[in-house]
Amino acid sequence: MFYQIFKPAVFRLDPERAHDLAILALEKAGTCSISRGMMRTQFYLEDARLSQTVFGLRFPNPLGMAAGFDKNARAVPALAALGFGFVEIGTVTPRPQPGNPAPRLFRLEADRAIINRLGFPSEGAPAVARRLARLRDQQVPVGLNLGKNKDTPLEEAASDYVSALETLFAYGDYAVVNVSSPNTPGLRLLQGADYLKGLMQAVQAANQRLAATHARPPLPVLLKIAPDLASEDVDAIGELALSTLADGSGRLIDGLIATNTTLSREGLSQALDEAGGLSGQPLRQRSTEMIRRLARATQGQVPIIGVGGIANGQDAYDKIRAGASLVQLYTGFIYEGPEVAHRIKRELLKLLKRDGLGHISEARAQDLA
Repeated sequence: MFYQIFKPAVFRLDPERAHDLAILALEKAGTCSISRGMMRTQFYLEDARLSQTVFGLRFPNPLGMAAGFDKNARAVPALAALGFGFVEIGTVTPRPQPGNPAPRLFRLEADRAIINRLGFPSEGAPAVARRLARLRDQQVPVGLNLGKNKDTPLEEAASDYVSALETLFAYGDYAVVNVSSPNTPGLRLLQGADYLKGLMQAVQAANQRLAATHARPPLPVLLKIAPDLASEDVDAIGELALSTLADGSGRLIDGLIATNTTLSREGLSQALDEAGGLSGQPLRQRSTEMIRRLARATQGQVPIIGVGGIANGQDAYDKIRAGASLVQLYTGFIYEGPEVAHRIKRELLKLLKRDGLGHISEARAQDLA
């Protein structure tokens, strides 16, 4: 409620400036046990009906913060205190890079959407690893969203993902191969069959090697895909996700994240002639349809994280019923404020009760039955 009072003033700021201030505030709040305790007191809502184990990890609730919000792992403790069930940091590149020139972030308030062409601005994996190493007992899983540097040729992309994984492996609970941002030239070509299988094999080989070195299990490795893929490409990715590693120790892809931002401008009520990926409410139905197709293509055997246009409990529930095990938001946080996780969880519990379901996992893929 308080956020809605102050939001007009926040939205008068340049979008990237407002984002930087929000990250700074969350970073400061997260370092203080008193402020974390105050946030937990106000936003705490955990219920056994929302807790589940996915990828071998326990998630206290199915709602996570998507990659892109906390690129350099500065706000993890505060986001956990706000009630998110997991936090995905990044996208992190092996070496620092500034991203694309500003302005590169634009609000479409009438559509509750954002266009961004940030281009993976990152402090680099070593800096992010040092910050993650200082975190203790976050009580929620932390995902590592990995990308390639802009100046790395596509044919050498695998080395960037492996390098970032090597640096960050010890500090995350799962890893994400991000090949779906529209803001790094050529990156989405890595979703094609010519590249994708070899890329995932390289990352999984490094994952197995690092697991032996660190004496811990391999990280679940997920693939994040674009909402603009053709149906046959989605089916091909689903088929690839069902394939096993050469040694038979697991699957080539442990999970899928659907979806990243879209290049489409379909459904917008206002014209904004800016390049970049569109997120928020206009993406909601498109991403849900992608989840549904992936769930069918993988026969429900590969966990899916649904993201795109989630602003309330019904949005999240629709994605779960389409086949997602977990969901994420980012743009919804910008428009709805810090209480959004608490509210969505409360609404999910009401929806479960309405449908006579005892646990969130019972809702998964109900619309496919």
